[in-house]
Amino acid sequence: MPQTIEITTDARGVATLTLNRPEKHNALSAQMIGELTDAAAALGADDDVRVVVLTGAGASFCAGGDLGWMRDQMSMDAATRSAEARRLAVMLQALNTLPKPLIGALQGNAFGGGVGMACVCDVAIGVETAKLGLTETRLGLIPATIGPYVLARMGEGRARRVFMSARVFGAPEAVGLGILARCVPAGSLADAVEAEVTPYLSCAPGAVAAAKNLARTLGPEIDDELIDRTVAALAARWESEEAAEGIDAFFSKRRASWMPDA
Repeated sequence: MPQTIEITTDARGVATLTLNRPEKHNALSAQMIGELTDAAAALGADDDVRVVVLTGAGASFCAGGDLGWMRDQMSMDAATRSAEARRLAVMLQALNTLPKPLIGALQGNAFGGGVGMACVCDVAIGVETAKLGLTETRLGLIPATIGPYVLARMGEGRARRVFMSARVFGAPEAVGLGILARCVPAGSLADAVEAEVTPYLSCAPGAVAAAKNLARTLGPEIDDELIDRTVAALAARWESEEAAEGIDAFFSKRRASWMPDA
């Protein structure tokens, strides 16, 4: 029984996959990563599921990687760090290759890996009050395993505007960057998501899956070799002095050494 996610499916075959760690702003822990990977496999294999909606419980959609999980990597050996980075990469690819339409419903903020989660969706809609950001470099890390999906969604030119700066931006700018298809008032999110879901219920499921697979193969290639590069890049940053300093500063509630004085 999953403990960090929740899955419900209505009579039409619309499954809602909810990140369910609201007290941690749905940060991606090792357990959540595993449960999401398993959920993607189960939903993909379920012929009764026509569409999947990905959302979060509570105030945030997803705050990114759980920093406690990241801090644990500092004391691990290189092989363990690489294996943990790969688990994250495998989860993202499982959602990206889900043979069902995946609709993102961002009911709150998305940072780091949360932006990556939005980018593996076929379409993502967010509330207009949401804040987003690729905030990894503030911690001495890099948006590595999410990078292929962010670049595929945004394009290199737009991605470079926010990929390295850790700048936080609003939902309207996220639309302009291509992360979100549109942003709506909070009270309109359910209707906006339903408008994306409904057309699929009149489409042949096999044709939808085949069309999605074709779209992915015609777009930027995200293969095992590329995933291996991102895993190695993330594991290397976990070994860096900057990452140790950035994560320690976060837990110590102090400014990292590279930050200007207030």
